Amino acid sequence: MRTLIIFNPLAGQAELLERELDYATDIWRAHGWSVERRPTRSAGDGTALAREAVDQGFELVVAAGGDGTINEVINGLAFTKTVLATLPLGTMNVWARELGMPLQPSAAATTLLDCSVHAIDLGRVGERYFLLMAGIGLDAAITASLDSQQKRRLGALAYVLRGTQLAFGIRGTRTRIVLDGKQLRRRVLQLVIGNSQLYGGLVKITDKAHINDGLLDICVLRGDNVWNAIQHTIAILRQRHTYDPHIDYYRARTIDVIAYPRLAVQVDGDPIGFTPVSIQVVPGALLALIPNQLPDNALLTLDIAAKSAAVLDR
Repeated sequence: MRTLIIFNPLAGQAELLERELDYATDIWRAHGWSVERRPTRSAGDGTALAREAVDQGFELVVAAGGDGTINEVINGLAFTKTVLATLPLGTMNVWARELGMPLQPSAAATTLLDCSVHAIDLGRVGERYFLLMAGIGLDAAITASLDSQQKRRLGALAYVLRGTQLAFGIRGTRTRIVLDGKQLRRRVLQLVIGNSQLYGGLVKITDKAHINDGLLDICVLRGDNVWNAIQHTIAILRQRHTYDPHIDYYRARTIDVIAYPRLAVQVDGDPIGFTPVSIQVVPGALLALIPNQLPDNALLTLDIAAKSAAVLDR
């Protein structure tokens, strides 16, 4: 398999990163893969390098880094025959956790040898694709307020600390949500729109989501203040949020959100602006290496083989 590793040289300690990349490269070459490596230098490089890989006939692109690196890469691979894989080297590695892959890079490299290619859905906001989820409200405000150095130095703790600061000033926002043409009006603290299940690599908020069902799952956290936010957080951590009368759960193909005042928006942990926003599911837009055994077997729908075969023949 002709493979390109796109790696983020800032994803970890330089010496450790080099050693992990060397180890993965040796494993794959020992199994007959042709492997090249190219680093990202600035924002957007992952997308540009992925597009170059498609043009140059690479069969597989391995995003080596965190979920931000993966997001850039998928934006260069969508609707092509080049397959995505991941080597977890980032802060949270949510996609790797979602797939039940080892978080130790050398073990993940071995796992990729025993994966299958499947067609999976993406979400889209304007021209920007996302693999995991979109967030509207508090989490997007938190993400926008953190820089890369804070995230690298503190990891998940950076989000917790900043979230605690912002939460005490949170207020419910009058929001109009249109799901496949059906209009809802809610006072919203947070919306989570999931293509997959894990949120932040910790809890399953959109826990009914499948990455190949042609739908996005929407969790609407309603309320007015920090105390409502705390109640929702406890319910989510206990995986009891589906019983919370102030948390609504929907599934749709298109989602339009208008809020007064405007709410921040993020996709896959990357801030992209503010509402109003239109979000759509794009069925079968990406080919990805998926482990043959998934946690709970809940991430893929049962007719995955037929769907994947159809996209592979496109």
